[in-house]
Amino acid sequence: MRKVLLRWLPLGLVLALVGTTVPDSAYVEPPAALVRVASDDGRAQGIGRDPAVTWILAIGSDARPGQPVLRSRADAIQLVGLNARTGHAAALGIPRDSYVDIPGHGRNRVNAALTFGGPELMARTVAGMTGLRPDYVMVTSFGGFERMVDAIGGITVNSQYAFSDVVRPRGYRVGKNRLNGLQAHVFARLRKPFPRGDFDRSANQQRAMFGILREIRSKVDRPGFMERGTLAAIRNLSTNLGPIEAFRLAHAVGQVRPARVRACVLRGGTGMAGAASVVFPDLGQARRFARKAGRDARLEGGCG
Repeated sequence: MRKVLLRWLPLGLVLALVGTTVPDSAYVEPPAALVRVASDDGRAQGIGRDPAVTWILAIGSDARPGQPVLRSRADAIQLVGLNARTGHAAALGIPRDSYVDIPGHGRNRVNAALTFGGPELMARTVAGMTGLRPDYVMVTSFGGFERMVDAIGGITVNSQYAFSDVVRPRGYRVGKNRLNGLQAHVFARLRKPFPRGDFDRSANQQRAMFGILREIRSKVDRPGFMERGTLAAIRNLSTNLGPIEAFRLAHAVGQVRPARVRACVLRGGTGMAGAASVVFPDLGQARRFARKAGRDARLEGGCG
């Protein structure tokens, strides 16, 4: 059982992407949850998925203290594929304001699907966009994310832009930046300093996610590192997975090789839907991503 629990560390850390606030003392719901959802094994596009491949929809919930993490608007959305056999991984960042069809609820911003129907409806909505239905949905608030980042001693991210904020007055420079949990939270959530707004923010969320992966792999053999990280993950994660399934999924995460990770952000144009500012996503690109990476989580040559 101890070995099974230790395997939770990379799972809880790598996929805890984004959220918003640290829960107060009255907030009893775990700030992160991993949920198994029904999978179509890629048949929506005739994708013969490799059995070693798992797709996870990683979501940052916009839940405020006292609000349900699983039924608040999604603040970040990343579709992540993992290949436990080859170590490849692919990620598609979906801007939260993407204006799409939500099953049973008409057209709306994609992040509203979490409010309307929780992780299952988010999975169905993203499947409608891409043709690829995730096997699992990981939802987290930033309370859990911050504590997990701090538990591994911080992360290093590569920033495309130089900018500053109140939690890091000296700013973030172009290139490598060493961040604690709160700073990583801000790095993954800000959008106004960047020329492409939500699109650049989605790319930063991917940089934070893969920064966590690199940190884990660099420290996994240090005495006490796994134990401290395991406690952080257990305290901040609820799940409907059994031990065997959890072991298999965590093993897939642990097999990812940073050099074999590829990521892109879904393109789109901005506009208005009534009085709301939205993104009209390039669904052709989303489906090309699924066709390229759906079977084996390999994204060669970019999203197209």
